[in-house]
Amino acid sequence: MSDTDSFIEEVSEEVRRDRLYGVFRKYGWIAVSAVVLIVGGASYNEYRKAQTTATAEATGDALINALDANEAEARIEALQMATLEASEAEVVRQFLVSSEQVTSGDTAAAAASLENFLNSAPETSQIYKDIAELKALLLAGDDISRDDRRARLELLAQPGAPLALIASEQIALLDIEAGETAAAIERLQGLIVDAGATAGLRQRASQLIVALGGEPETLPSLATAQ
Repeated sequence: MSDTDSFIEEVSEEVRRDRLYGVFRKYGWIAVSAVVLIVGGASYNEYRKAQTTATAEATGDALINALDANEAEARIEALQMATLEASEAEVVRQFLVSSEQVTSGDTAAAAASLENFLNSAPETSQIYKDIAELKALLLAGDDISRDDRRARLELLAQPGAPLALIASEQIALLDIEAGETAAAIERLQGLIVDAGATAGLRQRASQLIVALGGEPETLPSLATAQ
């Protein structure tokens, strides 16, 4: 390579270097900002996770400490007074309170606690509302008229609802209570052949049908096996 070529190459390299530095000076802040945002975002994410964990732990400790009392009445009071940092845990508190009220023998108060929860917790997940509704109905018993119980159970027994089968079983019991044996047997037969029914539910339905003088349905799979 001649001296002239070497000189031209060196000059070209200097020009490219100057251009690169110029680009860095002009746009380098973008890269720095991007790095700051990435690092800052990751740090904030970790902070949020730590805060969530701390809140959950504090809430769990508050509930556990409340349950350490020896008497049910004391546990109920401690649960009601406990400070829950996680608002989502309110449903857990209400279920625990109602459970302790049942333990103390006050089923009416337990049902009332769940009813109050249903009326004051619009943002709670539907599944928890359905569970509270069913428990409240079971605990209240005859304190709620048969027609009202049926109407509320019918809503829980809608096809596809998570508690549909259990609610349907309770409606069958209302049919029996009202002397509507044929309707009760028909509903119980439907429970036996329902694919979502548990073994325990099928057994209870079969026993009730026999007690009512009926003949339980046989599951298709069992009939084929025989």
